[in-house]
Amino acid sequence: MEGGEGSVDKVLTSDTKTPESVIRRVIKPTLSSSLKVSGPTTGTTRKKIESKSVSTSNAAPAIRRNSTGSVQDKQQVPVKKPIGSVSSATKEPLRRSLPEARRSSLPSPAGKATVTASSSESRKLAASPVVRTSRTVGSNVKSPSSLSSSSRVPTASIDSTASSTTRTPASRLSSSSARSSAVSSGSKSGTVTSSRERMSTASSKRKAATNEVRVSRLIMLPKVEIKASDDVRLDLRGHRIRSLKANGLNLSPNLEFVYLRDNLLSSLEGIEILKLVKVLDLSFNDFKGPGFEPLEACKALQQLYLAGNQITSLTTLPELPNLEFLSVAQNKLKSLSMASQPRLQVLAASKNKISTLKGFPSLPSLEHLRLEENPILEMAHVEAASILLVGPTLKKFNDIDLSPKEITYAKNYPAHTAVCIAKGWEFCSSKQATESTFKFLVEQWKDHFPPGYMLMEASVDQPFEEDACNCHFLFTKTKTINEESELELNYQWFIGGSSLSKFTPIPDATAEVYWPKRDDVGKILRVECTPVLGDTRYSPIFAISSLVSRGTGCPKVLKLDVRGELVEGNVITGYPEVAWCGGTPAKGISSWLRRKWNSSPVVINGAESEEYKLTLDDVESCLVYMYTPVTQEGTKGEPQYAITDYIKSAPPSVNNVQIIGDVVEGNTISGLGVYFGGKEGPSKFEWLRENRDTGDFASVLTGTTDYTLSKEDVGSRLAFVYLPVNLEGQEGKSVSTLSPIVKRAPPKVTHLQIIGDLKEGSKVTVTANVTGATESTCKVQWFKTFSSILDGENGLEAFSTSKWAKAFRIPLGAVGCYIVAKFTPVHADGESGEPAYIISDRAVETLPPNLNFLSITGDYSEGGILTASYGYIGGHEGKSIYNWYLHEVETDPGMLIPEVSGSLQYSVTKDAIGKFISFTCTPLRDDGIVGEPRTCMGQERVQPGSPRLLSLQVVGTAVEGTTLHVNKEYWGGEEGKSIFRWFRTSSDGMQKEVADATTSSYLLSVDDIGYFISVSCEPVRKDCARGPIVLSEQIGPVPPGPPTCQSLEFHGSMVEGERLTFIASYSGGGKGACFFEWFRLKNNGFKEKLHSDEHLDLTLEDVGGCLELVYTPVRDDGVKGSPKSIVSGPIAPADPVGLELQVPDCCEDQIVIPLKTYFGGQEGDGKYIWYKTHSKLDASAFMDISDAREDVTICGKTLTYTPSLEDVDAYLALYWIPTRADGKSGKPLVSISNNPVIPAPPVVSNVNVKQLSLSTYSGEGEYFGGYEGSSIFSWCRKTIEGTTVTIDGANSKTYEVTDSDYNCRLLFGYTPVRSDSVVGEVKLSEPTDLIFPELPRIEMLALTGKPVEGEVLTAIEVIPKTDAQQNVWQKYKKHVRYQWYVSSETGSKAFEPIQSQSSCSYKLRFDDIGCCFKCECIVTDTFGRSSEPAYVETVPISPGFPKIEKLEIEGRGFHTNLYAVRGNYIGGKEGKSKIQWLRSMVGSPDLISIPGEIGRMYEANVDDVGYRLVAIYTPIREDGVEGCPVSASTAPITVEPDVLKEVKQQLELGSVKFETLCDKDRSSKKVNGVGSLERRVLEANRKRVKVVKPGSKTSFPTTEIRGSYAPPFHVETFGNDQHRLKIVVDSDSEVDLMVQTRHLRDVIVLVIRGFAQKFNSTSLNSLLKIET
Repeated sequence: MEGGEGSVDKVLTSDTKTPESVIRRVIKPTLSSSLKVSGPTTGTTRKKIESKSVSTSNAAPAIRRNSTGSVQDKQQVPVKKPIGSVSSATKEPLRRSLPEARRSSLPSPAGKATVTASSSESRKLAASPVVRTSRTVGSNVKSPSSLSSSSRVPTASIDSTASSTTRTPASRLSSSSARSSAVSSGSKSGTVTSSRERMSTASSKRKAATNEVRVSRLIMLPKVEIKASDDVRLDLRGHRIRSLKANGLNLSPNLEFVYLRDNLLSSLEGIEILKLVKVLDLSFNDFKGPGFEPLEACKALQQLYLAGNQITSLTTLPELPNLEFLSVAQNKLKSLSMASQPRLQVLAASKNKISTLKGFPSLPSLEHLRLEENPILEMAHVEAASILLVGPTLKKFNDIDLSPKEITYAKNYPAHTAVCIAKGWEFCSSKQATESTFKFLVEQWKDHFPPGYMLMEASVDQPFEEDACNCHFLFTKTKTINEESELELNYQWFIGGSSLSKFTPIPDATAEVYWPKRDDVGKILRVECTPVLGDTRYSPIFAISSLVSRGTGCPKVLKLDVRGELVEGNVITGYPEVAWCGGTPAKGISSWLRRKWNSSPVVINGAESEEYKLTLDDVESCLVYMYTPVTQEGTKGEPQYAITDYIKSAPPSVNNVQIIGDVVEGNTISGLGVYFGGKEGPSKFEWLRENRDTGDFASVLTGTTDYTLSKEDVGSRLAFVYLPVNLEGQEGKSVSTLSPIVKRAPPKVTHLQIIGDLKEGSKVTVTANVTGATESTCKVQWFKTFSSILDGENGLEAFSTSKWAKAFRIPLGAVGCYIVAKFTPVHADGESGEPAYIISDRAVETLPPNLNFLSITGDYSEGGILTASYGYIGGHEGKSIYNWYLHEVETDPGMLIPEVSGSLQYSVTKDAIGKFISFTCTPLRDDGIVGEPRTCMGQERVQPGSPRLLSLQVVGTAVEGTTLHVNKEYWGGEEGKSIFRWFRTSSDGMQKEVADATTSSYLLSVDDIGYFISVSCEPVRKDCARGPIVLSEQIGPVPPGPPTCQSLEFHGSMVEGERLTFIASYSGGGKGACFFEWFRLKNNGFKEKLHSDEHLDLTLEDVGGCLELVYTPVRDDGVKGSPKSIVSGPIAPADPVGLELQVPDCCEDQIVIPLKTYFGGQEGDGKYIWYKTHSKLDASAFMDISDAREDVTICGKTLTYTPSLEDVDAYLALYWIPTRADGKSGKPLVSISNNPVIPAPPVVSNVNVKQLSLSTYSGEGEYFGGYEGSSIFSWCRKTIEGTTVTIDGANSKTYEVTDSDYNCRLLFGYTPVRSDSVVGEVKLSEPTDLIFPELPRIEMLALTGKPVEGEVLTAIEVIPKTDAQQNVWQKYKKHVRYQWYVSSETGSKAFEPIQSQSSCSYKLRFDDIGCCFKCECIVTDTFGRSSEPAYVETVPISPGFPKIEKLEIEGRGFHTNLYAVRGNYIGGKEGKSKIQWLRSMVGSPDLISIPGEIGRMYEANVDDVGYRLVAIYTPIREDGVEGCPVSASTAPITVEPDVLKEVKQQLELGSVKFETLCDKDRSSKKVNGVGSLERRVLEANRKRVKVVKPGSKTSFPTTEIRGSYAPPFHVETFGNDQHRLKIVVDSDSEVDLMVQTRHLRDVIVLVIRGFAQKFNSTSLNSLLKIET
């Protein structure tokens, strides 16, 4: 269904029953003379009904659009009428039937069931709800013969926006027909009253039984309470009424449902009387607007229908607090600008001329918005814009559920977008929205900025529950102004449901930061910033946040301070400021760490609370306070830390100075004291002795705390003076103490020691300090013991009773024992003191093992025996270590002879000949102690023995052809050249020496066959000494051997092309037919058999390889011997020779490969020379081609040659010198081509474009194919879409860039043309990079503003003055981006980026002091390119002048509350700023100081009631610089509500009594639980006050004070005791009273002051807000 806002998306069939969930309320029809069922019809269907109605009833249809502006295009449910109900009266004129039809129309709110009834007396009918029912499109009206007498006929409404029911063709019915119809409907009474009662009863029952269910796709109107009485309803539809003040209109203040549609109204004058109206239908009149102000009186209005008028503006439509439905369809509205409607749920504005969302009102409850058939729908994402304007309550747009895509799209916009749209901002894409909306708002605000200032930032952080939410407003100076005042910014936070809603100020939220509360979750924050310059306040600007998100529950520390004086001994405290982020606050985890200079922090054990007392260990260290926030739920936040300055030491001091030790002669006493004040330095100490005669003290010792009492001190007192001094040399106050009188000591010995080496035979002595005696008279006795622990004389064994000397030589018997000395002090008069014992610290040691002599005896010759002997001392010998060594010379370390280690004898071997022999003995005691080793060196070198042979024999097989060897054993030094002789002995015993056989081996020959062989040897030593000759045994006789080839060698030249033969020698009897084989050896180890001839012809295959000849000897008797082989060396190649050379036909750029034949080994890299000549040479000139013609030139020196352009039309000749692989050359050969070189087809390659300058490009290409003619050039432009376009007129190799080429690529086309006009194929270059203008540059970057805390630094870029840069900045600059950096440490040049600072300005903060700042500036052009960054740095930031901003006093305005002063300190690190609290009477400039109140906190009391509290804050920087004082004040302090209520009650009584206490009189009458305090009764009325002491059994009540309220009467309170008060009547009459609670104290004081108010300058009634 199209067009109307009453369109229904689902059409139910005619026989479908109305679902119960849809029906909200069903009202029984009222009784009248006729029953009429009405329903709206539209479009073609309506015309069909009209035609049928005219033919039957002559009634004209009244066709109008519905109130929401849509023409109905679907038919309602079929309406069945009784057949007999139509009379002849239906033929009356149409005009007479129209009023009746109009009067019979009922309002049809969506979701309500209704039955309409018509009355012949034109009685007004009670409104009844309407429900949508099923209907069939195109069906006609039928007569329901089966209609039950008790049935209710529902009327269907297609108007989904609940407009008045559209009329159907109406016909007049006769009274009798009407009455009969009424009777058939089941009515029991004919009175209107009874019908109303039944309707009301049925309505209430149906209402209770109906489920309140919203049906999908249907707009359900808000429920309107319906009263079934005519005095609240007026229906005058279609009466052509022109004025609401017309006579007979009968407008009444009691009307609740007024239907005035289809009239001629053009003004709302007179509507003010409808103060209770709920439904007002003014559709289809002549309203043009504005002029809706009279509706302001209709506060109860819930539904307003203004469709079908000529309204052009809704700006005068007032705010209607209960309006839930508004239809303004089918008007001439251009916007929806109107007042806020807080409860509006449905807004129908279809078929208007709305083209903008400017002025869109705040509609916090809107759920359905209809804007069909408006120009605004042409705007992209209008649905997203509507979502932003309305907020989360919107559920449908144009009767369709919101698109998830549009909802997501709307979330990408900043929070203040709705405000900008309502102010006229042009809706754009979300990517540009942030920057665009900010510029829009700045444009709106700029005329109201302080002069010379420009807004650079206005934003709010994402708010989270109970987390700090900061706002950011940044103004920068755009020009220098002569203004001494600094710009101040005042803030106010607001809370609201949506961006366009009315925001509510948040009390006391006037700081730059706000902490959202739990109740703020899901709402929007708005902060207004008011610039103040001097005394001028400018218009506020604002920023809107996104929805407040629920906190993460993870706390975080925002600020961490350590407070307290950093001096040793003081207590410092850590103060964390925590954002709990939705978690329940709890006690966090605290710890303290100590950090020494240039070291890591160390945890201080036990320091786990907020407070910490500084100790000596902390001096010259920094303390680190670590704090981890923890919620009650157990969630831990990130730990934070705060570092203090270095701890200073306290001034040096000393206490508890005392002297310890027995003050007896000879004792050493010590002076002690407890030092405090940093590390102790060279404190000064002094001992003074008292003069027994004068009492004066004289110094006896300085610089030490110990003092040994001497004889001179006996009978005197000593004084010890302690002067504390720290490491820096600072002196404190000296403290002294006195000792008792020094007593004389009995003989005593101290510091007893044994001195000497505790070894056997050593001498030891004893020393001691003796007091009370002389050392010469003392006695010493020596003992030994096996125990190291001294137990008196137990276990001691005296060496000799006569040994009383102080010196003692340790005997051998003391070895292993401890030495004990007994020292008995003896006075000269014979008095003996207590003996003292001293035991040695270790047992007596024996002497180390040692040798007193060592020697070697024996024969120093080969085979001799040497024996070592030694003498041992040093205890019992263990297993001493023996070693023998050989030495080349006496001084070398020698070589160990391992086989004789541990032996005292050595048998000299052959290895020792010519060497020295030594013996080393290492003494070893039986307890394992090793002594020093000792070595004895032999006195002469070892001599060798006489040479001789111990054995001699011949080894080997006695067969012809074998070799025999001599096997002998020689002794007698190193053998020299012994002499051998071989003998041949015949069978008859004849022995003959074999000539020339003088070696140790002998080869048996044919001459030895049948003989015996023997050998003799004469041993010869190396020094030529000879021994006896020895003859061996004979072996034999010698038989003949097998056939053998004794030698084999090649004969002939081993060169390629030569013939090779061999020469062989034979042995082994007579030679038979020996045979031989030739083999070629392969590189892989295999052999190739060639043939068995006596010779071999060498070929190329043999070159470089080896040949093998295998010769097999054969004896004449056929016995074969072992084959013998010989391998030749590598076969040499023959001399190189060129056999053939030929040059083929040649073409340009085609490789020429000559035909040639080579011989002479492996061919190597021959020498090739190519010549070209323009004439063909004769054959006779081949060998001297270089001198043949003058035009012959060399063109190549390789085997192959590629002719080039220069070779075209020339002959090519090749000069070749054949060369072997080893470099040897043969005779040269020459060959000339038969035809000249022909040219190649024209082609071009490597076509490319080079950039000559920023705007000039050059095309290049490599031509090939003969000589180039007039080649053709072209240029093309390729867009970023890929389209290539030829550039007209660009036909040269160079090209100048134009503006059309920017953001495109260039291509160069090259068509080659040969000199003979042969044309090749065109070749295009690769596209160039995108063509861009010159990159914008920044010549330099400058900063405005001082590098001082609180100042604003602004970066200003300087543009180069060149025309190109000026043009680029003017045409192609897109935006300039800034990035600020800060040095990571104070004074450091290592910069880190500041993430949130991307504007050209930066406001310096406290944390920036001492740091350097750097600003980076990058400009980006419209093509997305960025310039080189420009930088500018500042000097270290200086602290600002101390001042306090945004000073305020926090706390509620009651007299029992705690107040705190809070402000933002600026100006370096804050020192000890001054705070003073004062009182100020309202309307008086005088300030009354509150004594003693100088802290940041102040607890109000009853004396502050009626006064404003004033805090004066004087900021002081750490270095003492004092700023200007700033004051803040509260509202007048009021009485706490509970106290106020009680005070008012007491004052109204006029006379009161209070039970109090007094400690003035301590009588026996006491109140239980109060101690010694006494009861008093305080009575007060409007005239006087008195304090009475109650009576007892023994006394009467007495009045202690009594008086009127005239001055000097007053009541005093005490700040240090909240339970005390003093009533002063005059100087003689006053009393101190006490009460149980502060509450009671305050009530008493305020009641008395209330009674005495006529004497006060300010009436207490005004303070208590009591009406007199």
